[in-house]
Amino acid sequence: MDLQKINVKFFAADTNGVRLEDFIQIFNSWVQASDGAYYDIADYSHVQAGPGTLVVAHEANISIDCAGSRLGFLYNRKQPLAGTNQEKLATIFKATLENCRKLEEEPGLDGKLRFLGGEALVVINDRLLAPNSEETFVAVRPEIELLARRLYGSAEYTLERDPDARKRFNVFLRTSVSLDTRALLKNLGDA
Repeated sequence: MDLQKINVKFFAADTNGVRLEDFIQIFNSWVQASDGAYYDIADYSHVQAGPGTLVVAHEANISIDCAGSRLGFLYNRKQPLAGTNQEKLATIFKATLENCRKLEEEPGLDGKLRFLGGEALVVINDRLLAPNSEETFVAVRPEIELLARRLYGSAEYTLERDPDARKRFNVFLRTSVSLDTRALLKNLGDA
């Protein structure tokens, strides 16, 4: 299976003091500094458990996402990537973690936002290629396990799929080891 349209979400550790409205200004500054890579912002902060604040780009949309009533950073890859599935997963995880790190260091948030390194959600946003089924999980599991070993090193981890057929194919990666975004980026090395 040639994985494409991969989404990755890392969840916020604590949402106290974080206001979705703050991301409009933050993301607007990212758009202005991106030299055309990002070109629009959509504000869905009024939608409960919705997409939050979204930045639109050709290759990938990024957002502060509230889906599932859990605040997090979502990287939604739209354009195809070349390489092996492992290379694509590593590239997307690295891009996601770099953006998480950038938000953690954002002066406008005063250090109020940190991401949980021990939990990530992978979604394949292509129901035709990857229906949310046990067969897809069996096919994709080895690739996600390789990535999890890179991310978490020798720490034990679990993979869990939400089998609800109405949802896109998804896998939660979890470890009880406390890892921050810097450690995960270091573990990934050069993607």
